[in-house]
Amino acid sequence: MTSASAIVQIAILYLTIYAILKRARGSRFGQALAGVGMLAAAMFAFAYLFHFDVLTRIVQFLLLYLAVSTVVIFQPEIRRALMAFGAFGFVPKTNRHADGAATPEIVIDTLLDLAKDRMGALIALERGISLRSYEDTGVATDALFTRELVRSIFTPPLPLHDGGVVLRDGFLSSAHCIFPVSNNPELIASGMRHRAAVGLSEETDALVVVVSEERGTISVAHNGHLYSYERESAREPVLRWLTKAMPQGPEHRGFIPSVLVPIQQFFMRQRRTGS
Repeated sequence: MTSASAIVQIAILYLTIYAILKRARGSRFGQALAGVGMLAAAMFAFAYLFHFDVLTRIVQFLLLYLAVSTVVIFQPEIRRALMAFGAFGFVPKTNRHADGAATPEIVIDTLLDLAKDRMGALIALERGISLRSYEDTGVATDALFTRELVRSIFTPPLPLHDGGVVLRDGFLSSAHCIFPVSNNPELIASGMRHRAAVGLSEETDALVVVVSEERGTISVAHNGHLYSYERESAREPVLRWLTKAMPQGPEHRGFIPSVLVPIQQFFMRQRRTGS
């Protein structure tokens, strides 16, 4: 019994550490976490090898305050991780009927059409973390996603052309929404739409697409990173992004970690059997 309990605890600890490292990989938080871990391991090893008891106690004391300061410094990243954790569940989301929902092909055709005419646009695709708090800053539309409607929204000087639109389950949920602006110094020369796209991708797991009215390029913001493509070569890479963010079928809705997919499918089968 004791050995079985130890195995379960080790497995839980392993999955937790693995999930944290996988989530933090490539981010500022992940880099800082790796740096602090290496520094702490080196100092502890040095103190242990040379039996520096005083130094060991000092390192333990400093690590305690470092843990508190990490929460303050990386508060946006930690908040985003907690929001993502709270976004998944075993019961799938209730979605509207799929008739009329936009497909990745419809979205990419619309984006290319906007880029051709140098018409700026900002479109956020909701995934697991809800974007309703940002929708509250805009105007509810609850409409079909069509090329004509998107063009009319982003045509200046019409009142809805400023801000971004939210795409949920293939439908245009809201327009004229205000998204958080990223403070990343690497975006200092970028426009407000691009900074807002990166800012929203830093706060949530949404995929945000930007059409530049100056260069006619299409950019994708995901997980705090911005990927830009020239219009002539944008179809295939952007379509891959859209396909990943707009999976078909209710069993794939929301943020479901891969380790939980079999469990979710089991509950869905039970639900179908019961109905």
